[in-house]
Amino acid sequence: MDADAPRGPLVETKIDGSIGTIVLDNQERRNALSKMLIDEIVKALAQFEGQQVRVVILRAHSGVKVWSAGHDVSELPEGGRDPLGWDDPLRYLVRAIEEFPAPVIALLEGGVWGGACEVVFACDLIIASPAATFAVTPARLGVPYNVSGMLTFMNACTLRILKEMVFTAKPLSAERAERLGIINHMVPAEKIEAFVLEIAQDIVENAPLSISVMKEQLRMLAGAHPMSPRRFERVQGLRRIVYDSDDYEEGIQAFKQKRKPRFSGH
Repeated sequence: MDADAPRGPLVETKIDGSIGTIVLDNQERRNALSKMLIDEIVKALAQFEGQQVRVVILRAHSGVKVWSAGHDVSELPEGGRDPLGWDDPLRYLVRAIEEFPAPVIALLEGGVWGGACEVVFACDLIIASPAATFAVTPARLGVPYNVSGMLTFMNACTLRILKEMVFTAKPLSAERAERLGIINHMVPAEKIEAFVLEIAQDIVENAPLSISVMKEQLRMLAGAHPMSPRRFERVQGLRRIVYDSDDYEEGIQAFKQKRKPRFSGH
């Protein structure tokens, strides 16, 4: 564990009736998705399932400038290894959200960066304040995103919008995200908590088994994109080109040294 890592819990949890809330609480690291933080979210979801929570709200503290800075880059390997493989902690979190047997609502204020976009897009409903932004940033680090992550993005928005996001790495505003159907609602910050709780209560009043089954049906249908073994191997081979490259090493080092990367295309 990093010597500077916080020692206390990195999330806060509570249950009110049948509504469970998980609050990201590592503001010193801008709620970066470290293994420790992810482990706590996954554990909270497991506890909520055992307590038959019927809606989960995933949020940060009110008024944050950054909801989550995405992957904890300090935990990514520095070259020669797949940085976002099946065992990457983010994969466990996305699967835990997708497989949770009740709706998960993302309540967003501030910036949602990199892998945090995938976490949010894996949620069932997304409610954001006008200050929320979404930036898919692997190209800034020279990181090859994985197939399942790309599928999460493709299920959240059209291919052209996804291409714009991944090629430019520029933030998308909440206003535009709502207009494009990427998020469900944009709500003023002073009203967003009450708005989300009202939606959560509407869900709680419906049949939980019916909702659980429909969520699983939709998850399976959303993932029904056939790919031949040969094509999958081709995709993995393309990813290896990136994480074996000088640019990948440069991107990681530039981030750690807090400077602009100098990519060469090699």
